[in-house]
Amino acid sequence: MMICIEGHSYHYEMENLVRLFYPNEKITVTTESAKEFEKPYIITSAVKDGECCTIKVKVCFEDFEKQNISSVSLSDTDFEKTAERSMAVCLYELLCEYSGKTQPWGILTGVRPVKLFRRLSGQYGETYAKNYFINELKVSKAKTDLSAVTERYERKILSLSTDKSFSLYVSIPFCPSRCSYCSFVSQTVEKAKKLVQPYFELLCKELEFTADIVRKKALRLESVYIGGGTPTTLNAEQLAELIRVIRTNFDMTTCREFTVEAGRPDTITEEKLNAIYSGGIDRISINPQTLNDRVLEIIGRRHNSRQTLDAYELAKKIGFRHINMDLIAGLPSESAESFMATLDQISSLSPASITVHTLALKRSSRLTLEGKGISTDSGNEAARMLEYCEKKLTDCTYHPYYLYRQTRMEGNLENVGWSKDGFDGIYNVFVMDETHTIIGCGAGAVTKLKVPESESLTRIFNYKYPYEYINGFEEMLKRKEQVREFYDELS
Repeated sequence: MMICIEGHSYHYEMENLVRLFYPNEKITVTTESAKEFEKPYIITSAVKDGECCTIKVKVCFEDFEKQNISSVSLSDTDFEKTAERSMAVCLYELLCEYSGKTQPWGILTGVRPVKLFRRLSGQYGETYAKNYFINELKVSKAKTDLSAVTERYERKILSLSTDKSFSLYVSIPFCPSRCSYCSFVSQTVEKAKKLVQPYFELLCKELEFTADIVRKKALRLESVYIGGGTPTTLNAEQLAELIRVIRTNFDMTTCREFTVEAGRPDTITEEKLNAIYSGGIDRISINPQTLNDRVLEIIGRRHNSRQTLDAYELAKKIGFRHINMDLIAGLPSESAESFMATLDQISSLSPASITVHTLALKRSSRLTLEGKGISTDSGNEAARMLEYCEKKLTDCTYHPYYLYRQTRMEGNLENVGWSKDGFDGIYNVFVMDETHTIIGCGAGAVTKLKVPESESLTRIFNYKYPYEYINGFEEMLKRKEQVREFYDELS
């Protein structure tokens, strides 16, 4: 499908909007004249004349050809955003009419709808924000209400942050196997076993180096998250040492939350859990994704549902109070009924929090490379799953405390963190809202330096793969010096 851009720079938004309706379609954006195009194609134009700008969108399919027109005043104080939104609405309405479908998040294609809702609420009040979402952005009432509830819980967490606050992310980029939907930079332990120990030793050195910068700049640590990959691919001794290095080198007196993403049940042992618990970790995540063993096999997980339940009971027995469990809606071959059965069983365990992701197919995932794209039917199934989640988890006294979206999600839906009172995962909120600086250590980690009272972020990228991280370690430490320079300029 061709999208023609005439007289404006909104090509990115127009392409993403079309992709909501045609996720597997090859889309080409051009500024050339549309006269020679074969159907289907779309023409979007903005023509300034006098005191207004005329917005035109024309969609041309084999059996459907129609145009929408709107105008925007050039004196509008936020002209570019208003014009872009007006064009998006024109295109959205035509695509809805042709396809017979609406999108739950309307014309919104960004990953942080709750952040937008918070900004509107802060400026004009919650009622205005809700009306704007529904009337101007075409978001469904259900997703608007979900945004409003989530924003109230997020706001309480965001108020904890200060100008000197930061959170620490530590990357363990190894997994026992690679899931078919995964695009993270992680390597299987089988293929990269010889890299684990040298990687681990350098990671500890990077943490010590980083802590020295943080200490001298008097930054305030709010949360720590050890993720990956699967951190529990490390052995018990390595886990204990990693936690010791963090606790010894960083000032933990202000740290409100310390998470280890235990992740795969087949990597969890009593020895490892004791090492984590003895390190004073107050939050772990055990991620079944589903309790349907056939689906687990299809997506490349090497554990079964029994291992998940055993790992959870073991963690409870050891003494962990805050256990999060991750599920994924829309997995290949999983029906809504199967997902609901998983949720029923997981919620009966009453974990402190449950994170419900919607399957997002990234370009480098095995499912995408095999040509298995997103289908309308699977999107409808995923929508049923999330509707059930909201009712079931609300009835079980969970509330939504953070929400984000990704590209190429089944049904154009969302990921939601649900928790019981007092168990909101604050790192998740800080990182998704981009509230304060996130300092990343390890392969694939990204440091995001936040200028207080602004939306400005300076990014520092670590090498992606473990072998690059090991070979380029000294160069990477030089990059970390940018953290020191950044705060020198602020002071």
